Amino acid sequence: MSIEALRTPEARFALLSNFPYAPSYTDSLKGYEGLRLHYVDTGSKDADDVFLCLHGEPSWCYLYRKMIPVFAAAGGRVIAPDFFGFGRSDKPMNDSDYTFSFHRNSLIALIEQLDLRGITLVCQDWGGILGLTLPMDMPERFKRLIIMNTALPVGTPVSDGFAGWKAYAGSLQDIPVSGLMAISCPGALDMMDIAAYAAPFPDASYQGGVRRFPQLVPVEPGMEGVAYCEGARTFFNEQWSGKSFMACGSQDIVLGLPVMEELRSVIRGCPPVMEVPEAGHFVQEWGEPVARAALESFA
Repeated sequence: MSIEALRTPEARFALLSNFPYAPSYTDSLKGYEGLRLHYVDTGSKDADDVFLCLHGEPSWCYLYRKMIPVFAAAGGRVIAPDFFGFGRSDKPMNDSDYTFSFHRNSLIALIEQLDLRGITLVCQDWGGILGLTLPMDMPERFKRLIIMNTALPVGTPVSDGFAGWKAYAGSLQDIPVSGLMAISCPGALDMMDIAAYAAPFPDASYQGGVRRFPQLVPVEPGMEGVAYCEGARTFFNEQWSGKSFMACGSQDIVLGLPVMEELRSVIRGCPPVMEVPEAGHFVQEWGEPVARAALESFA
């Protein structure tokens, strides 16, 4: 795969005082040779439980900084990658390089390269839209789900809030990422957090993934991703036997409680949603009690 990509300078990540995790990199993912993907890998390498934490738009694995310590303290190994186009991972320059399958296949390649098993999928936003389509293809590797503010769209509109966000994102070349995060997480971020969310994007040329993700959500018939999401719904409704946990930021107008309740209805055995009244779309910013509640429910 020959893809022209930008690499955010490491100096941009020099001041991550709230994120004490050493970066791990691979540039040898099958099918993505030469593109460098970043992930956090912390906790015991031989742990029985692997917490695979998948972020969404327009964030990166920094979003999980309040949940990672809970999972690690419980004896788990935590793997938190950055999708290509985000965080410390390489950022393809051409917007057309970003497709549903491009991202999905990179996750499969990472799971296989690291040989992850006993996976608890921890997902929100695109982390769920993509991540929830994986267990049907590798069910032997997944055993639990922690699902937050996400969906499995099958060619129909998700919400008025999402339609508005898609139109807004589609109108801009340079999306104000740190400002969006600050507005979406009132009271939850300090100045260092806001700087961390801006860090991956020195200028608009690095934002191909940020621009493309809203346009790739399969909300119209025939879009790439519809078949994957349909397959995932069938799998979770008919074959899933693992444990599940759901949390929802109640303030989210994009993928809030109505969307999450619809998703819960197709996941066999999924208990009632934990509502987090003060949280919005990025519920991980209130993530420590969510992580603790999830582990308690699994016990």
